[in-house]
Amino acid sequence: MGPIDAMNLNALDLNLVRVLDALLREKSVTRAGEQIGLSQPAVSAALNRLRHALNDQLFVRRGNDMVPTLRAESLAEPVRAALREIERAFQPATDFDPARLERTFTLMGADFFSMLLMPPFAARIAGVAPGVSFRFLDSAIGDVSKLLQEDRIDLALERPLEVAEWVSSVALFGSPFAIIAAKDNEALRPAGIGEGEEVPLDLFCALPHALRSIDGSMSGFTDDALARMGRARRVTLALPHFQAVALAVAGGPYLAAVPMQFAVAAAKSLPIGIYRAPIPIQSPAVRMYWHARRDDEPPHRWIREQILDEVGKLGFKDWDGPASGQPHPAT
Repeated sequence: MGPIDAMNLNALDLNLVRVLDALLREKSVTRAGEQIGLSQPAVSAALNRLRHALNDQLFVRRGNDMVPTLRAESLAEPVRAALREIERAFQPATDFDPARLERTFTLMGADFFSMLLMPPFAARIAGVAPGVSFRFLDSAIGDVSKLLQEDRIDLALERPLEVAEWVSSVALFGSPFAIIAAKDNEALRPAGIGEGEEVPLDLFCALPHALRSIDGSMSGFTDDALARMGRARRVTLALPHFQAVALAVAGGPYLAAVPMQFAVAAAKSLPIGIYRAPIPIQSPAVRMYWHARRDDEPPHRWIREQILDEVGKLGFKDWDGPASGQPHPAT
């Protein structure tokens, strides 16, 4: 069973385990009590019982926070996993009804998804499951495996990642890259290059480029493709969001390589044109990731199915191809 084996299990009850889990999450007696519906004195008393049972301080105070000891940190995942299994075991064996679901789902991904997927998807779900809420976090928030393990997110919509073996995933769609530039770009128009045409390689490399980069990197997959040909481009602007890249392109001299679906959507509201790259830019397909413990959980399985269906309705898969992919950290 793990680190709890060595102690007398008779010294514990389920409420103590819940208190320990809440303290590990919140690092505060007050917030832990609020999370599980216990008063501050009750949480403090439970912590004292845990300290005695485990023969460890478990938490030491640092300012207003409680910092877990190494022993406490080692218990975090086993305790969390045990509580989830207990919850699953005692879950009522009733048919799942989305209309009665009261839950907030937390998703993570690029602004590509918060802009193109979430508005129609949230509206659709509101019609069939009014008790469901959504929270969408930016990709830059952190490591997918860690966030799933800590239950800080339910789903991640990301490029193919190196993830823990307990992370499940499914392919969503692919997206070849398109090149966008302002409709009045002072270099493309005089050169006679019309929308939908290929930007000549020399001009492509000479013009300034903007790219989406969540970590500030000034290079991406486009640069890798150019390097294989012994060429390089001029990246002069790195921004954390695709929408910011599109706005910069619309009002400046930049080219940018962005997912085709985003390019088409952005061109409807901004004065930008869509062009073809002079090089093949490989980009793997976007996937949906979740913790394997949620594989058979009815609400979680249902929301995954709804996302897959919405992706199909939005036509994201229409651009799939041999060099397709998704919005990368840096393109």
